[in-house]
Amino acid sequence: MIKKLSGCIREYKKESILAPVFVTLEVVMEVLIPLVMAGLIDHGIDAGNMKEVGKYGAVLVVFALLSLWFGVLAAKYAAVASAGFAKNLRKDMFYNVQTFSFSNIDKFSAASLITRLTTDVTNVQMAFMMVVRVAARAPLMLIFSVVMAFVINVEITLVFIGVLPFLAAALFLIINKAHPIFERIFKTYDKLNNVVRENIRGIRVVKAYVREKHEIDKFKKTSEVIFKDFSKAEKLIAFNGPVMQLAIYTCMIGASWIGAKLIVAGSLTTGELVSIITYAMQILMSLMMVSMIFVMMTISRASAERTCEVLSEKSDITDPEEPVTEVKDGSIIFKNVGFSYSGDAERECLFDIDLEIKSGETVGIVGGTGSSKSTLIQLIPRLYDVSEGEVLVGGVNVKDYDLHVLRNSVSVVLQKNVLFSGTIIDNMHWGDENASMEEIERACEISQANEFINGFPDKFETYIDQGGTNVSGGQRQRLCIARALLKKPKILIMDDSTSAVDTATDAKIRKGFREDIPDTTKIVIAQRIASVEHADKIIVLEGGRIDGIGTHEELLHNNEIYREAYTSQMKGGAGIGE
Repeated sequence: MIKKLSGCIREYKKESILAPVFVTLEVVMEVLIPLVMAGLIDHGIDAGNMKEVGKYGAVLVVFALLSLWFGVLAAKYAAVASAGFAKNLRKDMFYNVQTFSFSNIDKFSAASLITRLTTDVTNVQMAFMMVVRVAARAPLMLIFSVVMAFVINVEITLVFIGVLPFLAAALFLIINKAHPIFERIFKTYDKLNNVVRENIRGIRVVKAYVREKHEIDKFKKTSEVIFKDFSKAEKLIAFNGPVMQLAIYTCMIGASWIGAKLIVAGSLTTGELVSIITYAMQILMSLMMVSMIFVMMTISRASAERTCEVLSEKSDITDPEEPVTEVKDGSIIFKNVGFSYSGDAERECLFDIDLEIKSGETVGIVGGTGSSKSTLIQLIPRLYDVSEGEVLVGGVNVKDYDLHVLRNSVSVVLQKNVLFSGTIIDNMHWGDENASMEEIERACEISQANEFINGFPDKFETYIDQGGTNVSGGQRQRLCIARALLKKPKILIMDDSTSAVDTATDAKIRKGFREDIPDTTKIVIAQRIASVEHADKIIVLEGGRIDGIGTHEELLHNNEIYREAYTSQMKGGAGIGE
């Protein structure tokens, strides 16, 4: 874990080294100051020698200024190093997430990835700050102060050394009890983020069904769990303070008692007692800082483990060693394909799929809810890998293609249409970043999006809010279709992508496909039979199996599922599900 995280330091190695270097110099100055103070008291004040007072006083001022300057530099470099480390950590995590397949993302969940990229990285950043600054300062201060105290008087120093086993045992017990709780807290944070994310995305539905109270209760319940766990963890960690205070005051009493006896006996000077008490405070403050470091490490350890899980995750969909870099045509063949999201053969959602689609054909896919229509088409651009069998595109197994090449040859207009914040032109450039204005206008004309775009005051410069919330569902679908067309794909997949447009517009879109992209293989998943009845072939799925293949007329005669769906729609029924 440490090796993987340290790889995120990279260009901030200099700052990460300079911070503890200046901390060391700062500590050296702070350790020398009590020694100079002892000389000031013994040789200057007690001896009544003002010349010595001035000399030792000047040295004290210089050491104090140097300590201040070194401290400022240490803080500056530590801040730069920790902020840079966090920047690189977020970048590496985000870049790795971009390589994930759908199954990798399903493993973590979107809410958990957001928590790991924000809260967890912040915790690790704070821990790194302590490592390069406080974690260097505390041990050095402890070691130097103990050495100087031993030089002055061994007997008093042994008092401070004696409390170390007690403090170590107490700290170990606190950390051992608190760490599992923090692990549980961050998992609950994932759940809380998911509640918030789900609520914001579905806020229109929440308000439409007047379910605000239910959502508030759900949020409150999850938040309450975090509160209880955090309170429990903080109560455990809170014992650290009293334990340290007990050790400090016990040591001070012991040191004062022994010191007083030694002064009376004449074996210890007043200045030495003052300096050794100062060293005692430095030793105890160092122990306090060490305990704080361990507490912070306890909190950040769970976060560090979670960030490393993201960094270590490898996509289960990768390029082969010698990938094919050209898709010959849009032909598709499914050979005895089976698929399970969990990888468990007993939980497959697609069974024995044998199917051949010629390049340039228009294919419709219909079926009831849960018949795995969307799952089937997601195997073509390799958004998921088959559990058994193989999928061929252009006569080549999809696993043999360069992923970038394959997915650039397949345009998928998904069931859940997503537009990004920016202008309409910005969104169109997702299809082809070098597309000319003429190409964009033509794609929008085919998708029938130009009808409403030209009605906007800013036309193609109209700003689209995040998620496309300022356009209707039908407008959003048509913009997504236009964006897909700009890729000039060999295969165009429409996953119920015209469900929000009227039948007349749907017919115009299909007409545009026939006239403008005749050589592109078109796969249309639809609820409306009217959207697929003119297809070259229609596939009926039921329970993850192919129940029938044929033209509209053939299926009306020999497939009961298709016939029932068609009849219900003709009579004004709801049609078959997604």
